[in-house]
Amino acid sequence: MAKQKYYVVWQGRREGIYTSWQACSAQVTGFTGAKFKAFESQSAAESAYKGGYKAVQSKPSSAVQWKMAITQPELPSICVDAACSGAPGPVEWRGVETETGRELFRFGPYQDGTNNIGEFLAILQGQTWLTKNRLTWSIYSDSVNAIQWINARKCRTKLLPTGRNAGLFDQIALAEETLQLLKPFKLLKWDTEMWGENPADFGRK
Repeated sequence: MAKQKYYVVWQGRREGIYTSWQACSAQVTGFTGAKFKAFESQSAAESAYKGGYKAVQSKPSSAVQWKMAITQPELPSICVDAACSGAPGPVEWRGVETETGRELFRFGPYQDGTNNIGEFLAILQGQTWLTKNRLTWSIYSDSVNAIQWINARKCRTKLLPTGRNAGLFDQIALAEETLQLLKPFKLLKWDTEMWGENPADFGRK
């Protein structure tokens, strides 16, 4: 039996705490700028709701399971992840410092996107951030597809461009152009089974 989760909506059609993803999704899917997050207990959800979204947005959604693993991720490093409500739906992505969970960048939401596109753009943005800060850290992603697309230097999405997602496809075009200029960088697969959720996970499901 799946463990009960509690979903806090700070910004959506109706704010509040919901006890199912279906109820939460009805408030946030397709809602521009929605702010929501899942919690493992009612008390944690109530505390987070009262404290406001800013207090939790940069925190990793999972316990620091990786710190107890025999084999650990490389440090210092960046973890990147994306969240998409629907397929297609509003997509956003971010990067955090693996060790601390400190949010380094966040983009979106962009309308009518997919999770794979967000993961692809998150990796590229991670390397852009590292280059800007003259750092050579590794980047971790839990998306096999996004890693393959980065290695191919091409976003191989089957999503069709529309008027609603024109801004997202502008980001894809810029990313592909940037990839042609970048030197090879260290991109690694996050081992979810061993380390738990990616620290950049949005914690929404």
